[in-house]
Amino acid sequence: ELIELQKVQRPFGGLVATPYGKLGRVFSSPGPIYEPEGRSADWWRTARALFAAGFRAGDLVHNSFSYHMTPGAWILEAGAHALGCTVFPGGVGQTEQQVQAMADLGPAGYVGTPSFLRILMDKADELGIKVPSLTKALVSGEAFLPPVRDALRARGIEGFQAYATADLGVIAYETAAREGLLVDEGLIVEIVRPGTGDPVAEGEVGEVVVTTFNRDYPLVRFGTGDLSAVLPGRSPCGRTATRIKGWMGRADQTTKVKGMFVHPEQVADVVKRHPEIGKARLVVTNPDANDAMTLHCEASGDEALTRAIADSVRDCTKLRGEVKLVAPGSLPNDGKVIEDARKYD
Repeated sequence: ELIELQKVQRPFGGLVATPYGKLGRVFSSPGPIYEPEGRSADWWRTARALFAAGFRAGDLVHNSFSYHMTPGAWILEAGAHALGCTVFPGGVGQTEQQVQAMADLGPAGYVGTPSFLRILMDKADELGIKVPSLTKALVSGEAFLPPVRDALRARGIEGFQAYATADLGVIAYETAAREGLLVDEGLIVEIVRPGTGDPVAEGEVGEVVVTTFNRDYPLVRFGTGDLSAVLPGRSPCGRTATRIKGWMGRADQTTKVKGMFVHPEQVADVVKRHPEIGKARLVVTNPDANDAMTLHCEASGDEALTRAIADSVRDCTKLRGEVKLVAPGSLPNDGKVIEDARKYD
């Protein structure tokens, strides 16, 4: 709905209360969806999540979220500054340079996706570089799988997860208790039955719906499309906020890959560019705990067509993906455009 609202009334669908001159930044996420950022300190409410993960004033934080167009890196940077930390803007890619910077600068903590942190640590091993200063991480943008958590812990890095969106900032975060995620006290969070808006019973899985009275971007009962459930009782860490189980998948076919949302409309855009495709299905997997996506296309063609479709996938989603040509009529007739086949065991 937000995409359609913004198409009708540019740029924010009539939902933003602050004019350009008083906003700090404007971002673009896949869709496209445009998000504002105000100028107040810790506008995204990230400092609490960082503190719960062990970050403290004076720390150097290595930020490997993308600084390009989307708000991910800025969400974490704002909270780090509010907490009194200094930030190294690593961004994505250039793994050798990032590892060398870690070795030279000695960051105490990392923020970014968990899979990229593991890639950086593997690159450090490959180069024979040690990063003993790095002992903590706040990760987001994808599932924090137990094998990845254990691999980081084996390197002396304690990882904590935060659940955030580009529209709302941090919604919930993990504490040392490791029992669910604590809902940020600046939000009202409900769990509702997808498609109805009716609250579900405590413990039942439903869609996360959020209300925020942010002065710049107030949102009432904003449906995130994410699934979760409320945990009963208080956290053993002593904090009294409501707890949720964390991200448990999507209520619709939109999914998140490497921290970026991928929408069915983007798959449709790829198909429109190539009349050879009769039908397509984007399958998302996570081999070795790393997100990967493959576009299965009912089409006859050669390697040149496969490469051209792969280029379109990257252009439309801002992510790399494989392309597999399959026989006409071989894809399931279940209405799915995006299939999330990731395993979280």
